[in-house]
Amino acid sequence: MEARRQFQGLAKSKAVVYFLRLKSGVIYIGSSTDLEQRLDDHFAGQACRTTRLDPPLSVLRIEICQSFPEARQREAQLKGWSRAKKEALLRGDLQTLSALSESHEPRL
Repeated sequence: MEARRQFQGLAKSKAVVYFLRLKSGVIYIGSSTDLEQRLDDHFAGQACRTTRLDPPLSVLRIEICQSFPEARQREAQLKGWSRAKKEALLRGDLQTLSALSESHEPRL
């Protein structure tokens, strides 16, 4: 809950992509133009089926975008990443992130 307070006051109209750590350890990625309300909904189990069944424990990262379409595009990009690549981003491990990006094989 403390992590959520760090983001209070972020302009409601600001488009963001956010990362949550769920109880199972999964990284959940979403986007919103009202981060505070969206986080409240997730932590109350009212945002989506995923976080209702597997509650969030913490907010891991927030990325501010220029527009909501840009945020949705970034969310889709990140959701296509492997867990290892997401974890490297969260750690700020650019070397590993780069190596994982270079080793990516096209999906069939």
